[in-house]
Amino acid sequence: MALIDFLRELDEEVQAVNSSSFEVEIIETNFVPSLSDTSITYDNLDTQKKKCKLLESCVLYVDIRGSAKISAVRRPKTLAKMYSSFVRTMLACARYYGGHVRNIIGDRVMVVFDKQDCFTKAVDTAVLMNSVCKHILNNRIKSFEFSAGIGIDYGKMLITKSGAIRQGDEKEFYRSLVWLGKPANTASRLTDLANKTENYSIPAIHQGNYYPYLRDWHWQSKPYEQFINDLEETSSRMLRHKDQHFHTFFKTTISHSESHSPILMTKAVYDGYKSANPNADSIKNGWFSKKSINVRDYSGDIYGGNVIKTAVENI
Repeated sequence: MALIDFLRELDEEVQAVNSSSFEVEIIETNFVPSLSDTSITYDNLDTQKKKCKLLESCVLYVDIRGSAKISAVRRPKTLAKMYSSFVRTMLACARYYGGHVRNIIGDRVMVVFDKQDCFTKAVDTAVLMNSVCKHILNNRIKSFEFSAGIGIDYGKMLITKSGAIRQGDEKEFYRSLVWLGKPANTASRLTDLANKTENYSIPAIHQGNYYPYLRDWHWQSKPYEQFINDLEETSSRMLRHKDQHFHTFFKTTISHSESHSPILMTKAVYDGYKSANPNADSIKNGWFSKKSINVRDYSGDIYGGNVIKTAVENI
């Protein structure tokens, strides 16, 4: 086929799927669907129809911290064993509490839960995963300090089949279930932040306090917000204070670092877990607490903790 004909064919398919006559049927469900679910279909250009499902539940992601560094420095055989051990144990943890694994990309595993008891199952799974990483993988993989990040969110997710129908050995690579919606995105972004140390700089003022009668100087750096209302811009980095007894203020930055908990969850997940488990040790003892973390496209509170299953400590 000539390239121009190929492009015209693609254009016609896109036009057909996005036309007003193409119907998308959405079926609400309380259970995690699989790729073989006949209630979810690919785009059918002959019938002008596509079927999807909508699930409101918890989604969890987990992956290894520092995996890029591991890949760069490990020998192939050691690396294969490490990844195999991680994925194998994370899948087992997901199944133990009834989670459904729906994606594995490298060292990142996606787990979705049926709606009933999803808060309890998701948080229990996260704690178990954290425990296994800390007390089993870390003990057995001696040459590397093993750790993982886990993120959980709750909400409505649209599940659709994506790809194309193919035959032969390649068919599995051309199809997948796609989970659309903020919960999957937010959980993935929490996973990116969990168990990591962020280094960043905040605006500040380098301050020289001059007391002319005492002939004394005091230098220090303080957050920008504490001085900005009393300072005036000049043509240079220097700032002029409204009080004549204060001199020599410069714009600068303060280096700051913050380490995040290995388990991070949104407020919806924490509230749901707390409501379902008011007497849990993690709730009564405050093992999960509110964190000051900025997550892209999410404006609510984030809760985190480093909770461990006591049983795993005895292995």
